[in-house]
Amino acid sequence: MKPATLALVGDFSNERLAHRCIPRALQLASAAAGVSIAWEWIHTTKIKDAPDDLADFSALWAVPGSPYANFDGILAAIRFARETGRPFLGTCGGCQHALIEFARNVCGLATADHAETNPTAGAALVITPLACPLVEKTGDLHFVSGSRLHEIYGRDTAHEGYHCNYGPAPAWRGRFESVGLRFTAVDDGGDPRAFELPGHPFFFGTLFQPERSAQRDEPHPLIISFVCAIQSTSPGKEPT
Repeated sequence: MKPATLALVGDFSNERLAHRCIPRALQLASAAAGVSIAWEWIHTTKIKDAPDDLADFSALWAVPGSPYANFDGILAAIRFARETGRPFLGTCGGCQHALIEFARNVCGLATADHAETNPTAGAALVITPLACPLVEKTGDLHFVSGSRLHEIYGRDTAHEGYHCNYGPAPAWRGRFESVGLRFTAVDDGGDPRAFELPGHPFFFGTLFQPERSAQRDEPHPLIISFVCAIQSTSPGKEPT
């Protein structure tokens, strides 16, 4: 049987630690789960019509690397995964852009934007500079009891690594949650560090980079859960 195929959507660079870690992280997770998946890097400039360009992929990972070469392309790819029920993971910049896509197409803010690329967007900025930058930092996470992240990790807290300067604007947290998105991992100060989308088969965004676990040759629980969700999706077919 042909393995399910994951689209790694982003602008690949060997200079990015996360990009070098992702293949090994997927190998470790697949081995731990006893499943087989394939993956392919998709540069954002290749995305012209997301439903057509990504139709053969069972799942999407919006990989770190903001700003992306094709802002509209990354948003279209994320929307495609969200609306078709394909398993989705967005880490670091991928998480940030998943929130922009959600704000534009679910919250109704058509001009939602990112302070890194459009700092003058005013109230439309749903992604803004973090109060304390997290570039090459680590920190503790606290999971919301009963959340899927809490279930996946199997514990109340975890320690993760970052390469991140931006995150969800505090003023927008209530609006996101009022239409169904849940922030289910926070730092010691209560600031959101990950979200999930209830009702979707698998849709998570993390400001931290779980793929960094590959540096320690350790399979990561979230990536294990991701590859299991991917395996359950038949290549080239709409998820059920």
